[in-house]
Formats: sequence, C-alpha cells, structure tokens
Amino acid sequence: MTTPLETRFNQDYQKLLQHLTLKGLQPSTIDAYSRALRRIGNYFNYHVYDLTEQQLVDFFVDLRSTHSWSAVKLDLYGLKFFYRYVLDIKWPHIDLVKSPQVQKLPNIVTVEQAAKIFMMTRVASYRVFFFIVYSMGLRISEALRLQVGDIDGQRMRVHIRDSKGNKDRFVPLPIVTLDTLRRFWSVHRNPVLLFPNRKGGLEASRTATTHLAQAGVSVALAKVAVACGIKKRSLCIPGDIVTRHTL
Repeated sequence: MTTPLETRFNQDYQKLLQHLTLKGLQPSTIDAYSRALRRIGNYFNYHVYDLTEQQLVDFFVDLRSTHSWSAVKLDLYGLKFFYRYVLDIKWPHIDLVKSPQVQKLPNIVTVEQAAKIFMMTRVASYRVFFFIVYSMGLRISEALRLQVGDIDGQRMRVHIRDSKGNKDRFVPLPIVTLDTLRRFWSVHRNPVLLFPNRKGGLEASRTATTHLAQAGVSVALAKVAVACGIKKRSLCIPGDIVTRHTL
C-alpha cells in the first residue's frame, strides 16, 4: 500500500523531471540527477524533506564505499537541484562533500594497438564507429548522434551538435574518414542517421529512428580491448591513425 509520504515523493520526482527538462540539461545529466533522487529516496524510505547534516554524511559515506567519487558528486548535485527547484529551499550544507583533486593524464594507445582494435572488431558497424571516434577525436555520445547532414564533404569538416556544455563545434574531417563514412552509409542508406541501430537487421536499419545504443558500443569496445591485451582505462589514440590504417 502506498503511503502519503511515498505519494508525495513520487509527485515531487515527476516535478524534478520537469525542471530537469526545462533547464535544457543533457540526457546523461537528467538521468544522473533523477537516479540520485531515487537512490536517496530508497535509502531514507522517502523521508527526504527534513534530512539533517549527519544523515546526509552517513548517506554519502555509505555511497562512497561502493561507488566512485564521480557518482558521489552527481548524487550531491542531484539533491541540490531537487532542493532548489522542487522544494524551493536553499542548500543548507555548504561543502558537505569535497572530492580529492586528482589530475590524470589519459593513457594513449599506440597506432598499432588502435589498428589491432579495428581488425579485432568483427561487427562492421562497431568497427566503423570506433574508427570514426578515434580519427576525429570524438566522444562516443557525439559520434553516435552524428547525422548525414552533419558531414560537410566540401569544407571537409563535421558539425558536432550538443556537445559538452550544450555547445556546438566543427572538427576537421580527414579524407579517409569521409571515404569510410560514405562506404558505410552506402550499405544501410538511412536518410538521417550515420549509425542507425541494428535491431531487425540491415533492412530495418534503413528506416531506424534511433542510433546504436551507447551501452552496447561501450561494452563491445571494452571486450575488444581486452581481447587485444589492452588493459588501459582510457582508449585514446593520436589522430594520425587515419593516415596509417584503412578499414
């Protein structure tokens, strides 16, 4: 049986989703903040309206024992957002959580390692996708959202939309990358998406309205990297891969 407190929480959760949408936040941020409130609600059995500082300290200490600092900060930001825009309450706990300041340089895979990743990737759409990501230095989410109209073959550049911070930018388009994209598109011929999902096979991909799933792409890359003997947390490669390897 649903209690009055749970009913109120569920109503406020829907309000949170509305505010997150109206603030124009990225889908990943909306997902993180909403997940934060669900986790906090479950932890306190929906008693989230009069939390003391010690209760919050206990929650974040427990969360840090099982999650990364990144997850802790996202839950903190999500709760602050909930306080401000849903409850209309100023966040009272200044500097409650402060993660250590650590700067890490990315691990750079060699050209040979990158080429091995491409060759070891058996699924053609994933193989092309990995090549595009690395040849233009894109984030996975940016590459997944690429559309046919974003490719400017005349000016040899690609329009990256809604990147980090909701900003657009142009990136150079190497000729070998353009050729690869053209050959790949000629296979599925989706009028909008460069990387349509593969549910239903090739025929269905021609009319697909959603792109490849980010989770599937990330899992595939991790498995291929392990198969190649690459045990690095970051898979970054230099841009000259486009002149050293073709698909």
